Amino acid sequence: MMADEAVIGCTGVLTIGTRGVAGPGEVLVRVRGGSETFLAWSAEPLPQGSTVLVIESRGSRQVDVIEWTDPLDAPFASGGVGSVG
Repeated sequence: MMADEAVIGCTGVLTIGTRGVAGPGEVLVRVRGGSETFLAWSAEPLPQGSTVLVIESRGSRQVDVIEWTDPLDAPFASGGVGSVG
């Protein structure tokens, strides 16, 4: 089955945690103007509720993910660029 390249680079939330190489979880991904579920594989186990970034599509509605923190959501570091004070 062909890879779904539209999903690569999208973020999502794990609805079922991954088990690393022991097995996939499930991720709800914001893609194509809506949300779709995929089997989610990761190198390390990730808990349910984790925000993830899709880094590869395996085809057959399976993706590889990594844990993700949006840098725009991160609080400004004390004394860093854009901080007040």
